[in-house]
Amino acid sequence: MAERRLLDLFRVEHPIVLAPMAGAMDFELATAVAEAGGLGSLPFATLDAGQAREQITKFRARSDKPLNVNFFCHESPPHDEAREMRWRAALAPYYRELGIDPAAPIPTGARNPFDNAFCELVETAKPEVVSFHFGLPPDGLFRRVKALGCVTMSSATTVAEARWLEAHGVDVVIAQGFEAGGHRGMFLSDDLNAQVGTFALVPQIVDAVKLPVIAAGAVSDARGIAAALMLGAAGVQVGSAFLHCPESKITPHHRTALAGANDDGTRVTNLMTGRPARGFVNRVMRDLGPISELAPAFPLANGAIMPLRAKAEAQGSGAFTTMWAGQAASLGRALPAGEVTRKLAAEALVLLGRGSGRTS
Repeated sequence: MAERRLLDLFRVEHPIVLAPMAGAMDFELATAVAEAGGLGSLPFATLDAGQAREQITKFRARSDKPLNVNFFCHESPPHDEAREMRWRAALAPYYRELGIDPAAPIPTGARNPFDNAFCELVETAKPEVVSFHFGLPPDGLFRRVKALGCVTMSSATTVAEARWLEAHGVDVVIAQGFEAGGHRGMFLSDDLNAQVGTFALVPQIVDAVKLPVIAAGAVSDARGIAAALMLGAAGVQVGSAFLHCPESKITPHHRTALAGANDDGTRVTNLMTGRPARGFVNRVMRDLGPISELAPAFPLANGAIMPLRAKAEAQGSGAFTTMWAGQAASLGRALPAGEVTRKLAAEALVLLGRGSGRTS
């Protein structure tokens, strides 16, 4: 289906990578995709090294297929008390409405960047692929990963970012279009106006770098896969389509939103974490945003949202629930993840004139 170098690098049957979706999945979804011939991924942005090790162990107990482990590469922001107070004041009416003390201590809402503890985990577990978001970790840590022989990749949202990643030694570039769900992988600029759609971005990155390029964003069915490959991508990264699967760990509110998804149901917002990310519109996004200077820097904004989310969900409401999804989320199918993987591969082959469409 695709150029052999990506399939050979990953040692997989299909050039389909499960997007690592923190908070929405675990080893069960990763295992299902891996066993069906795609590249299974585990997201560790919201876990510590011990929890990450447990996920790898559970994956390895079910599958001997190649595994991708994914990390964030952000820097912890300096404390900004004035901005924190403005954010708490903006959310105070919701706190009072839900019977929560607006002055109560709030959780940290932390996302954990790749650090020495995570690097030691990688050195011990030796996953076949290690991927990063928001650029790359410090040089010393990245060199240690490279020394293990792991395939490395990271997200680029512009041609400049793709060239930067190639110059800094990654093996594969993930071209993340503006349509993609979850956090923008942008790291050279914070200008949202510079973000590019997937099918404009992919061929330009393919032309700009010598590395295999994976298309991410608006790839939820076989048509998206075939289009990405025709534009020069060596493979695709699929996220929202797998959220429909029973193996995903999304909330009931998120699953309901997916079932009724349409083309204009998502927005890019910084309210939920402090960094731009695409998801279904919830109440706080409608009221305050979706982009607001009130939100503290990533990942601090999420701390004050967490008590609201917990209380609202206990009352049956998803008003403050984070529901990441891409613009093509409606194209997914509520089937087991292994079946989805095989169907996507077979149907894409038919569209490319290379297969019969059978998935057995």
